Amino acid sequence: MATDDRSTDQLRRIQSVTDAALAHLSLGDMLEALLDRIRDALDSDTCAFLLLDEPTNELVARAARGIEEEVEQGVRIPVGKGFAGKVAAQRRPVIIPDVDHGDVLNPILREKGIKSLLGVPLLVHGDVIGVVHVGTLTPREFTDRDVELLQLAADRAALAIEHGRVYEAERALTDRLLKLQQVTDVALAHLGLDALLNELLERVGAILGADTCAILLLDTRGNELVARAARGIEEEVERGVRIPVGRGFAGRVAAERRPIVIDDVDHADVLNPILREKGIKSLLGAPLLVRDTVLGVIHVGTLTPRKFGTDDAELLQLAAERAAMGLEKALVHDELMRLDQVRHAFISIASHELRTPATAVLGAALTLVAREHQLSDEQQHELKLVLAEQAQRLATLIEQLLDLSRIEAQAVEIRPEPVHVAARLEQLLRTVAAGHRDLVEVAVDPELEAMVDSTVVDRVVSNLVVNAIRHGAPPICVRASIGGGRLRITVEDAGPGVPAELRGRLFDQFVRGHSASSMGSGLGLAIARSYAQAHAGDLRYVAGESGACFELELPIGGLAARPPLPQPA
Repeated sequence: MATDDRSTDQLRRIQSVTDAALAHLSLGDMLEALLDRIRDALDSDTCAFLLLDEPTNELVARAARGIEEEVEQGVRIPVGKGFAGKVAAQRRPVIIPDVDHGDVLNPILREKGIKSLLGVPLLVHGDVIGVVHVGTLTPREFTDRDVELLQLAADRAALAIEHGRVYEAERALTDRLLKLQQVTDVALAHLGLDALLNELLERVGAILGADTCAILLLDTRGNELVARAARGIEEEVERGVRIPVGRGFAGRVAAERRPIVIDDVDHADVLNPILREKGIKSLLGAPLLVRDTVLGVIHVGTLTPRKFGTDDAELLQLAAERAAMGLEKALVHDELMRLDQVRHAFISIASHELRTPATAVLGAALTLVAREHQLSDEQQHELKLVLAEQAQRLATLIEQLLDLSRIEAQAVEIRPEPVHVAARLEQLLRTVAAGHRDLVEVAVDPELEAMVDSTVVDRVVSNLVVNAIRHGAPPICVRASIGGGRLRITVEDAGPGVPAELRGRLFDQFVRGHSASSMGSGLGLAIARSYAQAHAGDLRYVAGESGACFELELPIGGLAARPPLPQPA
């Protein structure tokens, strides 16, 4: 009779397991409730649930009583290894009467003083979804009845766990859709580019639960990704980080046009040192695509190691697609605004700069016509000189203004070609230094050859040589060399150099020195540097003890030599 009473009591307890399983939809809450019911039903001291992580084929501790450290420490047991792994692999109950001398992989079980263990698989339609085990702090011989009861409880728990997982998946999907809607809302809002980027950073970082978020936009002229906005790694923007497409983490995302995960930044191919400097451990990036065109890359990171899964990658890609729509709209708007500013600037510059020479030309011409018979030969000669000088100045200004408008409208074509540098410079000097050729020396290896755009060499070097002749002093020397994949051409003279107070504004438009010729427009150096930068190079002033020295730097091979974005099949 006592046995029947005990069996009835145990069945009542198993029924309480079923009630607990059916009463909770949240997987976490349900597991917590099941722990106490199962431990009570089996009169055990400990109870733990380990659920199968299919991608890694490992059992992960999800809930525990008496051995909470299993969950706190994130215990993972490979299927087939140790006690729980053996239960899952063999799909049958396993008993360990003496833990001290048993095959136990998890050290926490011994550390907590557990003496005996009973574990059974959690099965749904014949598939293992996890393991539940109970333990005692005193030696115990688990009976067939104990095994039957735990398996009965496990079967009911397994069905409830599967239902709970479905519920959590549906809830996660709903949550994902709501979060994606937040990104869509901001993408469709009428925001400027900077405001849109900042909003996207906040929302995308939040939906992925990340510590950092950054957006890099593609500069098609250099085929490089340029950091435009960042949270948690603001240094990317402050330092003007540029990542070539195809290289490093972000470069690979853009080139391969797919999400990429880096689980361990410390041991990965990461080109940008700021990522390691900021202590980022894991990264997930996705391309910003609009109609198969890469606009840039968005990536998120964590300061603690994290395994970004397929769901994370899909979520970021969906967010990136919606963000890209807004970015395209903002970029088009900003480009229209910029072109409008270029138009207004061109009109303003043209009206301001062309007025003086045009007035001089008109005045001299009208005087020659109106007083043709009253002017001496000498006076007529002087007026003709004024006409020639001012007409030349007018032609130079028009050419400079056209250059400026093309550069600011980003309409400069890039045409790299093999250039024999010494020969090109000699030919250039015969034109721009006519009458002063003896003042300029070319110290360049006759065999030096580089794949560069000859237009930028001509435009920049001619401007530097003319400036050296006008404002410097001989000897004027032009040198060229190649190093680090760059062509460097320097023009230096022995004159007074550029005053210190002028150096910070040297490449600004309409900046002239006090000793500058009245013929100067103040546009030459600004245009020269813009040409260099439009070709992914630069023009710098190198301060020395005496004289002026300017250095032009251009990438060898030009932009066409850089790897282009792959086209869709």
